Amino acid sequence: MTEELKKEGEMEAPNENEMIAPEAVAEEPVEKESKKRARRLEAENADLKKQIEALQADLAAKADQHLRLAAEYDNFRRRTAKERDGIYADAFAEALATLFPVVDNLERAAQYSDGENVAKGVALTLKSVQDTLEKLGISAIDPMGEPFDPNLHNAVMHVEDETLGESVVAEVLQKGYVRGERVLRYAMVKVAN
Repeated sequence: MTEELKKEGEMEAPNENEMIAPEAVAEEPVEKESKKRARRLEAENADLKKQIEALQADLAAKADQHLRLAAEYDNFRRRTAKERDGIYADAFAEALATLFPVVDNLERAAQYSDGENVAKGVALTLKSVQDTLEKLGISAIDPMGEPFDPNLHNAVMHVEDETLGESVVAEVLQKGYVRGERVLRYAMVKVAN
């Protein structure tokens, strides 16, 4: 009987290799679960990376758009300032051009008046107007004896004069005026030869 018991004992006692520990049985579902969880986290991580890249691209596009808009505004501001200055300069020139005939008349009156007091009064008035023009940055073009310059002079007559060189201003019929580089009125002149 001992042999039978021995055989039964052998049958009943599992082999060490065949024996499954309870921890191993519990580890398999945990290991599967953790692998699933790891795959899910990796997928979420990949999705988050894609979202971050998309947001970074969107941010870069918005920053570029902002810079372009700022540059466009800056150009607009400069352009409107330049236009405003041009409009001011044109209005200034038109307003002052109306004074030139007054100056011309005062110069003629000072030149041809009979009474000494009238001449002095006109001369003082003329001096006052000329000082005002000077304060405004306007200077007269008086090209007597200078070479003719079509950028500053308007030739209305031609005269033969051997004492003067060719294309030299022989007489100034009406003074011209400039403000800076801008001609407000061309000098009306007689040109020799």
